[in-house]
Amino acid sequence: MSDTIVALATPTGRSGIGVVRLSGRDALAMASKLIANHQFAPKPRAAVLHSLVDPASGETIDEAIITYFKSPHSFTGEDVVEISCHGSPILLRQVIDICLATNARMADAGEFTLRALGNGRIDLSEAEAIRDLIDAQTTASARQAVRQMRGEFSHQLQPLKDELLNVIVVLESALEFVEDDLPAMQIESVRESLTAIANEIQKLADTFSAGHLIRDGLRVAIVGRPNVGKSSLFNALLGSERAIVTDIAGTTRDQLHERFTINDIPISLIDTAGLRDTTDTVESIGVARAKAVMADADIVVVMLDASESVTLEDLDIIESVGDLNHIVAANKIDLVASRELRVARADEVLISAKTGEGMDELRRAIIEPFSVEEINSAGFLVTDARHHDLLVRARDEIRQSIANLDAKMSEEIVLIGLHNALRYLGEITGETTTEDMLTRIFSTFCIGK
Repeated sequence: MSDTIVALATPTGRSGIGVVRLSGRDALAMASKLIANHQFAPKPRAAVLHSLVDPASGETIDEAIITYFKSPHSFTGEDVVEISCHGSPILLRQVIDICLATNARMADAGEFTLRALGNGRIDLSEAEAIRDLIDAQTTASARQAVRQMRGEFSHQLQPLKDELLNVIVVLESALEFVEDDLPAMQIESVRESLTAIANEIQKLADTFSAGHLIRDGLRVAIVGRPNVGKSSLFNALLGSERAIVTDIAGTTRDQLHERFTINDIPISLIDTAGLRDTTDTVESIGVARAKAVMADADIVVVMLDASESVTLEDLDIIESVGDLNHIVAANKIDLVASRELRVARADEVLISAKTGEGMDELRRAIIEPFSVEEINSAGFLVTDARHHDLLVRARDEIRQSIANLDAKMSEEIVLIGLHNALRYLGEITGETTTEDMLTRIFSTFCIGK
């Protein structure tokens, strides 16, 4: 991290403002070349208007606001310069090229945040929360990301790590300095401490069932035979005419994917080809893909035509869903002259994609099988699968150590699990994370952050 990096910190494309970010020991010197002022010594954290100059031609290329953040009081902990100029892609590329010509290097994905981690400005869970905040699809996921970014997760873990370390110290001391076994009273005290730690870790891990919903959302597949109204339902749920709707069977040949939300849960909605036996090569591929999507979905909406009798094809599709989470949605109830003529199945929702009748009930049915009660609560939720996995591993190691303690095994055996648990908790905040893991995590960040 000895070199100076540069990247566009705002999205690519035309915009009113674009921000180019420099970080490193030469950031200020590079900025001084951009404004043709070698004596440039701005006041830290003060935004100043300057003309940007191409050093090669001496031509003014823009006017920009330049803000200097002096090490260590910056996001990365290094000298940082942010250049806010007009958001022309050509201009922003020119500014970056000038910085590269003065020996800056293009930043890798997430490298600014990685430097903040390396310089102790944030821990790993806070760094991941920055990524999650940028990628947030709902207000609930943004709210949880902000809480984690402000260190709430780390603050909840720290007392658990401290208490675990206290137990380890007791057992290590007994191992080194006590010839006899630990007194029964002290063993019971250690057991109570470990049980309490394991229970608190379990409570945190249990929030993941709701937390992953607001971060990753649900995959919902709409399936059924041709012409039952799958594409009409797809459009109705999205609130836009995304899919082509005709009276011709087999209009949808491939999958359509779009995203929307239900009660702050991101939904990845998939419209599929009608399921039927066909000799059409293209349609056959679409049918095969529809079956694959159905198997991977979190919940499947099986569509029927309420204006027609249930067919053998309908029953085959319902049977093929098997034990998967599913809803049976009977569409076109607006075409049914008398509702009493149709007896709905117990698991069936009656809807009209055309008029919107029954759509609120369908939305509720989609999210009903999942844990949503905690999403709008005031509590912190674990949203990252990596964090959940490490919490579960730490809990299991502590429980195994308790079992070894009850079996009167030696302190060395009990300590193995406790050291492993402490390492797993440390991996969440980055204290014991390997370089390979960091590379994998930060590759998911955008460039410029």
